[in-house]
Amino acid sequence: MPPSGVVAQAPPVEEESSTTSEFALPKGFGVPQAPAAESEGSAFSTPRTYSSRHAPPAFTPPAGIPRVDLVKDAPWQDRMRTMLRMPVAERPVPETVQKSEDEGPAVPRVLDLTLRIGELLLAGGEGAEDVEAAMFAVCRSYGLDRCEPGVTFTLLSISYQPSLVEDPVTASRTVRRRGTDYTRLSAVYRLVDDISDDETEVSLEEAYRRLAEIRRNRHPYNGWALTTATGLLAGAASVLVGGDLIVFIAAAVGAMLGDRLAWLCAGRGLPEFYQFTVAAMPAAAMGAALTVAHVDVRASAVITGGLFALLPGRALVAGVQDGLTGYYITAAARLLEVMYFYVGIVIGVLVVLYFGVTLGAELNPDAALQSAERPYWQIGASMLLTFTFAVLLQQERSTVLIVTLNGGVAWSVYGAMHYAGEISPVASTAVAAGLVGLFGQLLSRYRFASALPYTTAAIGPLLPGSATYFGLLAIAQNNVDEGLVSLTKAAALAMAIAIGMNLGSEISRLILRVPGATAGARRAAKRTRGF
Repeated sequence: MPPSGVVAQAPPVEEESSTTSEFALPKGFGVPQAPAAESEGSAFSTPRTYSSRHAPPAFTPPAGIPRVDLVKDAPWQDRMRTMLRMPVAERPVPETVQKSEDEGPAVPRVLDLTLRIGELLLAGGEGAEDVEAAMFAVCRSYGLDRCEPGVTFTLLSISYQPSLVEDPVTASRTVRRRGTDYTRLSAVYRLVDDISDDETEVSLEEAYRRLAEIRRNRHPYNGWALTTATGLLAGAASVLVGGDLIVFIAAAVGAMLGDRLAWLCAGRGLPEFYQFTVAAMPAAAMGAALTVAHVDVRASAVITGGLFALLPGRALVAGVQDGLTGYYITAAARLLEVMYFYVGIVIGVLVVLYFGVTLGAELNPDAALQSAERPYWQIGASMLLTFTFAVLLQQERSTVLIVTLNGGVAWSVYGAMHYAGEISPVASTAVAAGLVGLFGQLLSRYRFASALPYTTAAIGPLLPGSATYFGLLAIAQNNVDEGLVSLTKAAALAMAIAIGMNLGSEISRLILRVPGATAGARRAAKRTRGF
């Protein structure tokens, strides 16, 4: 019993629902608590790991971390691909950053710059893997080493986690418009190269200023120059399949009319599907009209030349490349876009051919077997086709001559294998496209630039324009079986072009060396295959 004046306190009553554990600390056993870590603040504060000298110790897996040697003189694309294909915990920390002072930019500003750069690359037709490599290079150069970029057909995302116990910061951006301008694409690559270069100091404000200048720059060629290039491309393609001067002029006029109609539809806000449908009609109408007028020309060459100017070879190659590198969602979306464009071309040509056959146009499908072998004329036509294709892609003037020569070499290899060696057109196309990809990748690696300006236009002479036309003509004449066989051949040629280009690029990365690079093991694709 407590003495008088002292109020007794009842012992705390434990609830029946409370649980105890044998691992619980006994009462009265004091454990010193670690001092509370400094608050990271908001997502807009300076990242703690901006300087690699003050980075916290990383977690080491029980099996250890494999050593990764990254050659500084190797292209930044190769170094970034190597790290993107590694788990986050195994990536080496950045050795240097773009700013020497301890305080760096806020995380959202770096992520916003990264997304804007990725948007220009994806909108310009770059492959998903190359876009991810560029985004990772920008983030890593500004000290955000624990970041994960993600690229789909219309959505870009980037996530940065300051440490293993802190919440990640994620930003995203939607790509709503696409435009073909390889001059702008090359400028973005130069910006990323300067940002990732250890010897070049590019602040965040300077990077934003240069990016704004890239966006403001006008296209190197105006609309009428593009229309003229479209006509010359169609004329060169008609000569490539056996046309003469009259066929050249007819194909050029038809393609230019189709291009102007497509511009008119674009100004009215019509989707690209209808633009392709309308653009395919004038060239087909020109060929059918010459046949109805009994002009002694090859109408098939006129229509084939017009199709060459419309076939979406750039989107096809990008879609197959994304599929081969493991980006299946983006690849499926790109190939679906190609299919819609292709269907639009088919509808436009079929409507004209149907009315042409009804009016008495004698279009001969057997003309496909009468391809004239004129090597000098065909090589010249292939180079003109490549040159005009480069203009349509808005390439820099310094790269037009190189890609023109690359296209001439590609057609020479195809002609030597198919006409002289009597090898199947699919195999000949694959080998020629492989050389295009190999040479283009070598030029891009030596210049630390994108490979698209050196490869896309060079595949123009290899596009399956004649196979597409004769398939459509057979369908218009109710020969559905023959038409499907010819269209299947066109699809096989298109796949041979895309796979050959990708294989040539991969061979250059796997085997051939670049200045300062050393031979080393290259990691497999970023996604596992089940073993």
